[in-house]
Amino acid sequence: MNSVQIYDTTLRDGAQGEGVSFSLEDKLKVAQRLDEVGIPYIEGGWPGSNAKDAEFFHRALSLHLKQAQIAAFGSTRRARATCEADPQIRALLDAGTPIVTPVGKSWDLHVHHVLQTTLDENLAMIGESVRYLKSQGRQVFYDAEHYFDGYRANPEYALTTVRAAHEADADYVILCDTNGGALPWDVGEIVQATADFLASNTARADAARLGIHTHDDSGLAVANALAAVRAGCIQVQGTVNGYGERVGNCNLCTVIPDLKIKMGIACLNEAGLQRLTELSRFVSETANLAPNPRQPYVGASAFAHKGGIHVAALLKVAESYQHVDPALVGNQPRVLVSELSGRGNLVYKAQEYGMDATKEDVQRVLSQIKELESRGFYFEGAEASVALMLQRLRAGYRAPFELVDFMVVVEHRRGRGLFAEATVKVKVKDEIMHTVAEGNGPVNALDKALRKALLPHYPHLADVQLADYKVRILDGDAATGATTRVIIDTRNTRRTWSTVGCSTNIIESSWQALADSMEYALLNP
Repeated sequence: MNSVQIYDTTLRDGAQGEGVSFSLEDKLKVAQRLDEVGIPYIEGGWPGSNAKDAEFFHRALSLHLKQAQIAAFGSTRRARATCEADPQIRALLDAGTPIVTPVGKSWDLHVHHVLQTTLDENLAMIGESVRYLKSQGRQVFYDAEHYFDGYRANPEYALTTVRAAHEADADYVILCDTNGGALPWDVGEIVQATADFLASNTARADAARLGIHTHDDSGLAVANALAAVRAGCIQVQGTVNGYGERVGNCNLCTVIPDLKIKMGIACLNEAGLQRLTELSRFVSETANLAPNPRQPYVGASAFAHKGGIHVAALLKVAESYQHVDPALVGNQPRVLVSELSGRGNLVYKAQEYGMDATKEDVQRVLSQIKELESRGFYFEGAEASVALMLQRLRAGYRAPFELVDFMVVVEHRRGRGLFAEATVKVKVKDEIMHTVAEGNGPVNALDKALRKALLPHYPHLADVQLADYKVRILDGDAATGATTRVIIDTRNTRRTWSTVGCSTNIIESSWQALADSMEYALLNP
């Protein structure tokens, strides 16, 4: 096996996942990005199912794709109908795509109880649909739905259905684990048996080109796809981030590097592979879903290291605790800092920030982190706070500002409603700045008052804005007296950073995180 073709169905099967929704413009942008990364086949949707998908295919004709081909998904003709009169077949052709992907039944249970027709009629539906679509000048990728369930129930009939598609001149026959219940060894055996059957029991001279389409209901979609490739499949269908019906489809962001890096099978060039992390996050943001940090290869935690022993080894030999070089997929290693950290974690962080830190400095910061985390602080998601601890150890360090005091008042006034006012007194260089600001909440008021005090001395803070504000109650059984952790994400035009505060007083927690975020911005412009 030298190469495998990747067929992306994010815009159709992926869009069927719970919580996943793409607008028409979203679908066009995702298709463009898939093409740029080098995915050869992009299934755009089901043109007969809704107006948005039909419009997508119309708009896709004007996309300037470099190499990808768009496919339209649909079904075989209906029972006891003709292809010429069938609206589904007409919708596939009207989509105007070079590739059509009709789906047909492989499981006799579906034939009898879902289609409510005969086994012979189902074979005619498959063969006639494929043959007619080919006669109209289309490439046909036939999806054999529920193939593995059908094979287990009635192998003779399941094999006959794919033979019908192959003999009708299908370009690919895709074996689908639609319910996601197959196991890798079963997939391998069934794919091999199917290939052997089609090689010796068909009138067609050339060998069948098989593909695989898996779902993740047993947590095995990627494993099953790899087993199918080992058994002879030369096309893998899947979705970016594994989005899809129920628990999802085969995750292309995992199966592609598995194929290329681990199995040595060409499926995407090196430049495209290096954009895989970028693609994963782009599709997540476009679908308005938070990226999954624990996703293999492309997740933010995929190459994150926390244990002190791990990091100590990593500093000596990068591959000692990384199964591949993260740069191959456009990701990067991260070292986390927590009470579980060893000195190596802090040494790595110091190097990351371009700082020289002595063993004594590192030990002091590590002790401080462990003591603070015992009180509820959490530094894994607040690396800017760690950087500040290291920077504050520098000889001659002087804080860009110092808190003298602050006051926050939240009032409800008749005729005005609820509002917050913050008073902040800070020392900037040798000057005391005393400012007041109103906000739509206490933290917003504090932020405005602090900026008002600092901007005359540090005008570049005008580019700094809060991006996110997260609150976590650590001991809910303490009710309103609970310890509260606050993490603030801040950004400017160049980077994003996170800082943490923790206290039984949510305003104090917020101030700690807010003050650190501004100090970091001033020390790292």
